[in-house]
Amino acid sequence: MKVLKFGGTSIGSAKNIDKVIHILDNYSKEDALICVVSAVGGITDKLLLAGKQAQNKDSTFLDTFNTIKAIHFEIINELNPDNNKSIINSIENRLNDLKNLLDGIYLINELSPKTSDKLVSFGESLSSFIIAETIKNRSLSVALKNSQELIITNSDFTKAEVNFNITNSNITDYFKSATQQITILPGFVANSTMGEQTTLGRGGSDFTAAIVAAALQVKQLEIWTDVSGMFTTNPKLVKQAYPIKEISYQEAMELSHFGAKVLYPPTVQPVLDLNIPIHIKNTLKPEAAGTIISNNATSAAFPVKGISNISNVALLTLEGSGMIGIPGFSKRLFETLAQEKINIILITQASSEHSICLGLDENNSEAAKTAIDKAFENEIALHKIDPITVETGLSIVALVGDNMKNHQGISGKMFSTLGKNNINIRAIAQGASEKNISAVIDKKDIKKALNTLHEKFFETQIKQLNVFITGVGNVGERLVEQIKQQKKYLNENLKINVRIIGLSNSRTMIFNEHGIDLNTWKAQLSAGRKASLEGFFENTKALNLRNSIFVDITANQAVANLYPNYLRQSIGVVACNKIACSSDYENYRLLKRLSLKYNAPFLFETNVGAGLPIIDTLNNLIASGDKITSIQAVLSGSLNFVFNNFNDTTKFHDVVKQAQEEGYTEPDPRIDLSGVDVARKILILARESGFEMNLEDIENNPFLSESGLKSDTVDDFYQTLIKDEAHYQQLFACAKANHCQLKYVAQFNNGKARVGLQEIPEGHPFYNLEGKDNIVMFYTQRYPEQPMIIKGAGAGADVTASGIFSDIIKIGND
Repeated sequence: MKVLKFGGTSIGSAKNIDKVIHILDNYSKEDALICVVSAVGGITDKLLLAGKQAQNKDSTFLDTFNTIKAIHFEIINELNPDNNKSIINSIENRLNDLKNLLDGIYLINELSPKTSDKLVSFGESLSSFIIAETIKNRSLSVALKNSQELIITNSDFTKAEVNFNITNSNITDYFKSATQQITILPGFVANSTMGEQTTLGRGGSDFTAAIVAAALQVKQLEIWTDVSGMFTTNPKLVKQAYPIKEISYQEAMELSHFGAKVLYPPTVQPVLDLNIPIHIKNTLKPEAAGTIISNNATSAAFPVKGISNISNVALLTLEGSGMIGIPGFSKRLFETLAQEKINIILITQASSEHSICLGLDENNSEAAKTAIDKAFENEIALHKIDPITVETGLSIVALVGDNMKNHQGISGKMFSTLGKNNINIRAIAQGASEKNISAVIDKKDIKKALNTLHEKFFETQIKQLNVFITGVGNVGERLVEQIKQQKKYLNENLKINVRIIGLSNSRTMIFNEHGIDLNTWKAQLSAGRKASLEGFFENTKALNLRNSIFVDITANQAVANLYPNYLRQSIGVVACNKIACSSDYENYRLLKRLSLKYNAPFLFETNVGAGLPIIDTLNNLIASGDKITSIQAVLSGSLNFVFNNFNDTTKFHDVVKQAQEEGYTEPDPRIDLSGVDVARKILILARESGFEMNLEDIENNPFLSESGLKSDTVDDFYQTLIKDEAHYQQLFACAKANHCQLKYVAQFNNGKARVGLQEIPEGHPFYNLEGKDNIVMFYTQRYPEQPMIIKGAGAGADVTASGIFSDIIKIGND
């Protein structure tokens, strides 16, 4: 004999009930079946709503009643289109009884627990009758048995306690003589020893099935629902969650208590002592393996079996110096809540005995506070303890596993993982058995917490990076294409999954929390909503995704001003924009401090040498204990391109224009040619070397003509280049006469820095620097005579994009 239970979603429609009957038909060919059914999905809530409406003299209870009636009639007509008269007549009689009960509640303006049990029992009564009659119409051997005749309880209405001696005897006696192949039992409902209708509490249909399975000592209990077993975590919040193949009774109870809705916790108790396995199956996918719950499911290889959560939690704190060393405070606190029938979800107490924290359902928080403040009003009046404090809007996230106690570092890994994503922990609880580690966090962080922990404990250590890019122009377009091209490689070789979640240019912006399709991103962006710097930040913040990275590919002051906002939300910043790191020194230090405080990476390699690893090399030298004594560098690929292509047969205007069109200069070439860009770069290198400097401390010797320096617009500037051609030809001629090359050089020595155009003689490392290349020479205590040299392309969209990409990958490898 087998016991199967089908929940409300499994019988929530005629289509699903057909699937249930198909499963029963197949099973019944091999063995006799007991099928426990819940009410049709959502009906119990509607019955309670109708009762509450009637109690409140709200005549809309009739509308709710009619909705209940319509749902059941629709199912009957779909299941039995040609033979439903007798079923409808019987259902009409039951519905008339329901209507009379609601009318009575409306008249007397009262809904007692006893009446409530009678009211909600109609759900299972209706569903079980419809299913039994439908099976009968399909010529299968079936009988409907009222569970109220089998399961006997006390009179604790809404959550009655079972009298197992009488119940077990009733069940064994009935099935000893039963001849039908399929027995349909309504779940959840029972009778008291006084003959009154009772219920086993919400989720009690699972309990009914377990009671029957234990009484008959069947080989296995099957719980059929709408998911393929118990998952590693909530699959609605974590797409990578997957069904757990095997799990122990204790682990299942812990997960069920902490929000896994697949199983009602008391279900486990009747079958636990008898070691009857519970098999969780999916009605909609009967071929799926599901989850087996038994005593033989412990695996040392996987110490964490699941991650669960409870939302809408309130944290109540009782504290005060008057509690220290005084016995009885905890007893009085718990007794007060017990008298109010308020369930405690989590308890934690400081070793100093100065405070006790309790987690409970948010709906009970005000009643709990009122009761506790009243119980301790004398101590509060004498200032021995403080009035109880209540924090709402919280959730509990819990790691569950029998073998966690045998593995060191589980809790450390859990808390560090949450901390790295700026998820603040309000309270922690861990039982002595170490099967559960619970943390109270802000409700808004629950999705990020579950995804972060699931990635850490259950996935093949593929780190997901969620990237938000603003400034999708020439460089940004190259970056998107590089990410698209390398996605598979990063996944397979570096175990990094880079997803672009947000994109913005100066006109429009788009977001997709599941990742923007990189095959159609241009079309999506062109049709996106209006761009806004604050709006981009607010959307990034609201998505609250783990390992979020903001990428700035602009030269915009307003964007740079938003870096602190991102870092304070633990959103990493990768900056191509030099403005922030070359701004006032205090702002630069602030960004560094925020990066450390909120564990948010702040990387800006492309500030100095596009894709060249200049800052990375410098940081490695400093971290290893070396000290920078001098820096000599050609830091502008743009200016190097200009002076490598300018001679007495070309025009300076034309070369600068070419550099701009090929993407080697900023949109405003004056930034490059005035030396400001190079000054910012040497300033950043000096700061990264440990020196406190500001931009005005850099000596800048400009080579532009006076009119070029004073030009108001880019167009005006280009006109000055034409007018002052002789000035630039003179610079070239002088260098040529001295057998030198013109290079724009940045120098840092003894705490001082300067930038300017220099004539570089033959034999100097800078002399043969070609095209748009950069070169940096670091003189240090370890490299006093022969410097460490970094050389390569220092401008261009592709290499700049690759430098930004490298910073993103670096964050993924941390």
